[in-house]
Amino acid sequence: MTRLIVGSTAPNFTLPDQAGRPVSLRDFAGQRVVLYCYPADDTPGCTTEACQFNDELASFKKLRVTVLGLSPDDAGSHAAFRKKYGLDFTLLSDLDKKVMTKYGAYGEKMLYGKKVIGVIRSTFVIGPTGKLEHVWYGPRTNGHAARVLATLAD
Repeated sequence: MTRLIVGSTAPNFTLPDQAGRPVSLRDFAGQRVVLYCYPADDTPGCTTEACQFNDELASFKKLRVTVLGLSPDDAGSHAAFRKKYGLDFTLLSDLDKKVMTKYGAYGEKMLYGKKVIGVIRSTFVIGPTGKLEHVWYGPRTNGHAARVLATLAD
């Protein structure tokens, strides 16, 4: 599994959002984007992370940063997750996990002391030119959104 590093070009993608509409990384050219990859909608850690990104959304917007969540869940699951928790940012579906694989966010990981294949919680800050400005693999969910925001505010 290849992990991406700061300075590399973010792999392009076009994926469906929670309404089934296609969203491309190209749509955000010239803007800064936080793309965070998470294992599943409506699970404890993923819900904590999503709600905290949502709580910080106004601060991200002030910095002109778009937040996108990405998981292997389908559009219907994303729509229900957004509604249940009042999430105001776009959630993307990577059903075949090809995009997450390109980002190094899907592959072998340790889970409860065992090697498994799955989604590796990861966050990427993609700069206006499409280069990665910051990369986190395996962050702790609680407080992660605030840490990403603090890094961008510096």
